Amino acid sequence: MKAKWIISGVIPLVMLIGVLAWVLIKGAGIEKDPAAPIEVLNIERIKVTNGGFELSVSNTGPETLTISQVIVDDSVWNFSVSPDPTLKRFEEGKVTIPYPWVEGDPHAIKLITENGIVVEGEIAAATLTPEASWSSFLNYGFIGFYVGIVPITLGLLWYPFMKRFKRKWINAILALTVGLLLFLFVGTLADGFEIGAEAPSVFQGNMVVIIGAALTFLLLIGFDQYQQRKEESKSYSPFKIALLMAIGIGLHNFGEGLAIGSSFALGEAALGTFLIIGFTLHNITEGIGIAAPLLRTKPSVKDFLILGTIAGAPAILGTWFGGFIFSPILGALCLGIGAGAILQVIYVITKMLIEDHRTHKEPSVSWLNLSGFTIGLLIMYFTAFFVKF
Repeated sequence: MKAKWIISGVIPLVMLIGVLAWVLIKGAGIEKDPAAPIEVLNIERIKVTNGGFELSVSNTGPETLTISQVIVDDSVWNFSVSPDPTLKRFEEGKVTIPYPWVEGDPHAIKLITENGIVVEGEIAAATLTPEASWSSFLNYGFIGFYVGIVPITLGLLWYPFMKRFKRKWINAILALTVGLLLFLFVGTLADGFEIGAEAPSVFQGNMVVIIGAALTFLLLIGFDQYQQRKEESKSYSPFKIALLMAIGIGLHNFGEGLAIGSSFALGEAALGTFLIIGFTLHNITEGIGIAAPLLRTKPSVKDFLILGTIAGAPAILGTWFGGFIFSPILGALCLGIGAGAILQVIYVITKMLIEDHRTHKEPSVSWLNLSGFTIGLLIMYFTAFFVKF
């Protein structure tokens, strides 16, 4: 019986392999040359140097391709490709273009393959790409510190003021936190999709975001349920909720740092007082949200330092990553994980609010909580107006 069971599973597999082998050997049955060659050349990154431009490219199509011509600002230009102008599938190369670029001016670059496929790249405002050095390393880190850790810390300082609130008002603050997190969740997904679209199509950047979010959410839910069964507890500790929030917000702030770092590297943004004020206003609410679950406890200063660092420090890592080693597919994955972590915290806080209302025999949704939730959404929406990349 066991042998028959194994054979019943093997036969369809063997037949599938046979069908695929037949298609590969004999083709699809239509003997016709394709209307156009299947070539996919991706421009991963454009670096502006004193001598011109350096383009990191990759062949993500099914066939070998050859770069035969380069056009810069509608003029055919000299170029060199290392290690070779011919790139096999998934092979990477570097295109060097000696060009007298002009500071602050836009430049358009076109790469043309041997079969006439055109790939375009652009530089919105030409400026030297930052080189990895201690000076630029510290400058980027300072930007991340200023837009990440500082606003989160300022938000956490509201804890003593909120501590005096009564139970219903504390629940309203938690509902406000859900509103904040829902806005962050949607924004993180949107940022992930935007960055994922920059990745080579073969890697399916948008699906990487969705898979990262879904798996992170399910894994965190499963881990929490395992921990609750192990500890024979039906409730979440306030610090644990705050910690989960800090992790989710930290991954979101990594995305913000990623956008800032890559923008500065491409010369598309200038650091100014308006940008700093915008991020401070936008991110200070995240600190308030992290403090909200702790209002029924007495956390130590050490707890606040840990939470503030976890939530804010990823912005520093993001600016470094975006400024020096940006990869669209890795950025999309990180933002997907961040979105999943934020969604799990929304689930936990919402569940906690519902259970608290049931314990006190109150409606699951009160007007006060609904108002807090709405205010949380509106705060994030309007402060986002001040954020300009």
